[in-house]
Amino acid sequence: MRVPELAKEYSLHRFPDDPVSLVAGDNLPTFDGALYKAPPGKKGWGIIYNKAIASSGRINFTIAHEFGHYLLHRLRFPDGLECGQQDMVRWDSEYRQIEAQANEFASSLLMPLDDFRRQLDAKAKPTLDDLGGCAERYGVSLVAATLRWLQYTERRSVMVVSRDGFILWARSSPAALRTGAYFKTVGRPPVPVPATSLAAQPELMEKSRGQMAHDSDAWFAEPCEEIALASDQYDFTISLLHLERVIRFSRFDEAEEDEDSFDMMKRRWSGGR
Repeated sequence: MRVPELAKEYSLHRFPDDPVSLVAGDNLPTFDGALYKAPPGKKGWGIIYNKAIASSGRINFTIAHEFGHYLLHRLRFPDGLECGQQDMVRWDSEYRQIEAQANEFASSLLMPLDDFRRQLDAKAKPTLDDLGGCAERYGVSLVAATLRWLQYTERRSVMVVSRDGFILWARSSPAALRTGAYFKTVGRPPVPVPATSLAAQPELMEKSRGQMAHDSDAWFAEPCEEIALASDQYDFTISLLHLERVIRFSRFDEAEEDEDSFDMMKRRWSGGR
């Protein structure tokens, strides 16, 4: 999809007195994309992306994200908005509601849900290569494609993005979230990745990729499968965790179900049970 042309043509047709008149790359040292009001004497808006971004998929998503801001938020922010990398990839509305809305718009525009479901069934157990094929199909990043899949999958799966041995952020599928398989990172001390995980042992990967089965002493208090990709280009590691389809809590476990993953990991690593 040619998002720059779509943004300019649609906005000119829908809002002829206030269109997107410019989509261009520029040097943006502290953020990935921006929506700016045209300078005095000119009409319309400009969508600017960081031309230093190497991934065409990230650029495509950034432009779509800023177009979402134009359609949804320009009246609320008449001087425009600037968005960093974390704003582009964090989808939890607790982070910033308007960023979540712009991400949802970009996702729906670039990765129509009906078509995505035809590529990966809701019951499928994809590899990062499978998700990478979807990323290529829709012209987005692997992270964006994985987030889209997590929205509708019936599997209990979690994506964790980490750097230097600590979790940057994580996203759980609805089924995983319902059963307590998630990580809280907002407003928390840095959460370390498990020492036995692939994310903590990149030397075990081959060509920056790896796959490992874990028992209940790794990511969660239950077995899971970790598929990991270490990205030198973006200096982070993506871990896709697939858990068992059904989790059965005992009566004692049900009483403890409110304990989140951070607390469980902290208790385990401190020697508690």
